Amino acid sequence: MFNEASLKEFREGLRGNLLEPSDMGYDEARKVYNAMIDKRPRFIVYCSDVADIIRSVNFARENKILISIRSGGHNAGGLGICDDGLVIDLSKIKYTRVDPEAKTIVVGGGSTWADVDHATHVFGLATPSGIISTTGVGGLTLGGGIGHLTRKCGLSIDNLLSVDIVLADGSFVTANANQNQDLFWAVRGGGGNFGVVTAFTFRLHPIDMVYAGPMLWELSEASDIIKWHQKLIKSAPDELNGFFAFLTVPPGPPFPEHYHLKKMCGVIWTYTGPLEKAEEVFKPIRAFKKPAVDLVGPLPQPALQGMFDALYPKGLQWYWRADFMNEINDAAIASHIKFANTLPTLQSSMHLYPINGAAARINKSDTTWYYRDALFSMVIIGVDPDPVNKDKISTWTKQYWEALHPFSAGGAYLNFIGTEGEDRVKSSYGGNFERLVSLKKKYDPDNLFRINQNINPA
Repeated sequence: MFNEASLKEFREGLRGNLLEPSDMGYDEARKVYNAMIDKRPRFIVYCSDVADIIRSVNFARENKILISIRSGGHNAGGLGICDDGLVIDLSKIKYTRVDPEAKTIVVGGGSTWADVDHATHVFGLATPSGIISTTGVGGLTLGGGIGHLTRKCGLSIDNLLSVDIVLADGSFVTANANQNQDLFWAVRGGGGNFGVVTAFTFRLHPIDMVYAGPMLWELSEASDIIKWHQKLIKSAPDELNGFFAFLTVPPGPPFPEHYHLKKMCGVIWTYTGPLEKAEEVFKPIRAFKKPAVDLVGPLPQPALQGMFDALYPKGLQWYWRADFMNEINDAAIASHIKFANTLPTLQSSMHLYPINGAAARINKSDTTWYYRDALFSMVIIGVDPDPVNKDKISTWTKQYWEALHPFSAGGAYLNFIGTEGEDRVKSSYGGNFERLVSLKKKYDPDNLFRINQNINPA
């Protein structure tokens, strides 16, 4: 355990701010995106640069202090924070550098996807991210990276070209296709198990304006919509993406007032092909069943990314469960509709994200992401601002997941699960798990980085 002399030396060696429980601002600093998480770390270090990160890792290792890594801070299970340990907070390491000729961007480890979109859009470029722009680049990428551009461009890890990373021994290395190739393989989906990533380099794509937005239908039409959407996604061109959702219509514009707070089903579409072809592409979509609400049209790509930000601000109560799905059969559809009719709160939802197209054409062993042959990544979320509803949203989510899990492909997207145990982590990595264990033994043999979806070297 540390003594006062070592703590004093650590504090004086930092450029960033070190907070302890007695310091002003500590209670605010320990809050994370999911307000259901309430943890009290011994230290929170707002690292200002790589040197601060190295000092923090060394101090924690030498003094046998638990470490958690917090970048953008959306993690469902609150794995960016820990009790009685040291939080390495990267939020001050926020920068972007676009090379429009090479079509690449270098991104600081504390950046959000809004930072990336702001930097790239002026050049008419984009890279795959999630569906909420306030999400952190680090957490989403290291877990895989599903979003609106998955079918066109692949996962975030499929567009990751290089990382700079601080390892458990305090060393600083670069990992890419030419340097530390085994580490580069491991971080592409291996989460925070292998070190603190201080910078990411991504490939960019010529995506500027998209034809996108939600279409909503009555719940009574959900069975037909799910079957039709599933069939459509299996054969759709890569340029067309759309994730299915059960939702409660938000009580405000742009939604028509007579649908406010109504439970409905919908598809949130993204078309990245030529805008002049978009209306033609959507003719058969609109012809299948006329949507009750149709808000699909031309949008700047960052507007699509930020579309749900206001609905999901920081500080809500969250409970998540997830699975990969190969097929949504009639029995599964019946269970889906049962729970859709009992959506417990305004922000609670269920999404089916397509993960075919470009993402499916990567070999299972090329990155840690094993479920390249699954059709959907399903996530069920119980969400509400009021802590009184914590049990209500958790129970609904658990029961929904338990009803659908028998239809799953096994495993789940690591960014969509909480603290569900080692077996769940192992099943989510499938045939890549044993290789990950061997690399964990090489790069973090003492499991210093274990506040994550942990790959135990033992």
